[in-house]
Amino acid sequence: MSNPIPTEPPADTPVTDRAGILLVDDMEENLLALEAVLASLNVPLVRARSGEEAIRALRRERFALVLLDVRMPGMDGFDTAAGIKRLDQAKDVPIIFLTGSDPDSGFTFRGYSTGAADFIPKPFDPWVLRAKASVFLELHRKNRQLEALLARDHVQLAEMARRLSAIGSLLGEADGGDIGTEEGHVDGDDGGGDGDANTLRGPGELAALRGHVAGLDNILRELRRGRSPQP
Repeated sequence: MSNPIPTEPPADTPVTDRAGILLVDDMEENLLALEAVLASLNVPLVRARSGEEAIRALRRERFALVLLDVRMPGMDGFDTAAGIKRLDQAKDVPIIFLTGSDPDSGFTFRGYSTGAADFIPKPFDPWVLRAKASVFLELHRKNRQLEALLARDHVQLAEMARRLSAIGSLLGEADGGDIGTEEGHVDGDDGGGDGDANTLRGPGELAALRGHVAGLDNILRELRRGRSPQP
C-alpha cells in the first residue's frame, strides 16, 4: 500500500520557513484547479497570470516551488524560466512545467535546458501533483534548516576566534612567561624582584582568562551537541 501524502509541514517548522508555491498560468480555471489540489498542503499559494508577473513575485518573496504553464501568450513558460534563473534570489527555486500531454523530445530538452526540475502533463493527476509538490516543499525546509545550522556555526566560530584573540592578548601582556597565581606571582617566586613582568597583572586578568577558556569550552560542547550556546 502506498504511503499517504503529507498534507502540512511538521508542527515544529517555523512559520517563516513555510515558503509558498508560485502558480503561473494565464487561465483562471487552471489556477483554480491548482489551488484546489494544493490547498491541503497548508502553504501560501500565490498566483501569477503572466511571466512578467511571476518574475515580479519572485523578486518580492521567497518560494519553495514554481508551477509554470508552458503555453502562455507573450512571455511563454520557457522565457519565464530563463528569466527566473537570472534572478539571484530565485535561481535555485525548482520549476515544474505544466505541459500538454506527451511533449516531444525537443520540447522536453528545451524545458530542461531552461531550468526545469520536472514536467507534469495536463490534465494532471491531483495525487501526482500533490506528491511532487510535497517533495519539493520538504527539500526546501531541509535546505532552510541547513542554512540555519551553517549560520549558527559561523556565529559560534566567530565567537571562538574573538575569545582566542582575547586570550592571546592576555598572554601577550604576560610577556610570554608562566601564568601566575591569583596573587600575581609566578611559580616559585617569593614575591620579590621583577616577577610581575612575567605574570598576568592581577586577579582581574586571570579571571578574564578563565572566563574566555570557559566560554571556548561551552562553544565546543554546544557544537558537539548541535545546539546554539546559551548566553
